[in-house]
Amino acid sequence: MKQYLISMYQPAGAEPPDPEFLAGVMREVDAIGRELREAGCWVFGNGLHAPETATVLRPRGDEVLVTDGPFAEGKEYLGGFTIITAPDLDAALDWGRRYALATTLPIEVRPFQGEG
Repeated sequence: MKQYLISMYQPAGAEPPDPEFLAGVMREVDAIGRELREAGCWVFGNGLHAPETATVLRPRGDEVLVTDGPFAEGKEYLGGFTIITAPDLDAALDWGRRYALATTLPIEVRPFQGEG
């Protein structure tokens, strides 16, 4: 089976969601995670802190420049990800659709290189 990255993008600068809404989203996300584990498709996944917590390392000749903050400013940022195994892209997209409906966020599904 091939591995796929399911990325969840959050809007930058948005107000935090209503706690009741967020609790429902998290219940759905947890349920999808349980189903992935039961199906033997779960590899790894987790949420990320806000982009302000990022540290970027840029090569500059023989040295590396260290800067605080995200790599680039954007309207959306990577808020979390899940790595799964699936027999094909269609199956991975089915899991991605479930995350999109559960979170109401844009979801990207991308295969890893060098497999299958």
